[in-house]
Amino acid sequence: MNEIRQGELQQQTFYDRVGGEETFRRLVHRFYEGVADDPELRAMYPEEDLGPAEERLLLFLMQYWGGPRTYSDSRGHPRLRMRHAPFAVNRAAHDAWLRHMRAAVDDLELPAEQEKELWDYLTYAAASMVNTPG
Repeated sequence: MNEIRQGELQQQTFYDRVGGEETFRRLVHRFYEGVADDPELRAMYPEEDLGPAEERLLLFLMQYWGGPRTYSDSRGHPRLRMRHAPFAVNRAAHDAWLRHMRAAVDDLELPAEQEKELWDYLTYAAASMVNTPG
């Protein structure tokens, strides 16, 4: 959907089209509920409390999809591969991550086109984090 502001035509971002911060908070919170009960993935989070990791992913995804730039303002460039390099991310971790993210995406009940756009990115991102054979 387009909006006209001060004589300019502006495209609405994916972030706006799916419901903004509330939608991304629901997605990330549901995802971390799965991570909390997954021994393999939970071991990758050194913090006792998953809240800071949840907030980082939330801010990253909101920024990526056209929301506020809070992530970069507070943490700099995302550098996802570099930030994940200290962790052995193998195919099993990839699959577990996607399993929990799939449940979170499904809970959003997005229109099919938006769901596909989000899922395509998430599967690409998950594959690009794999850094260990097995």
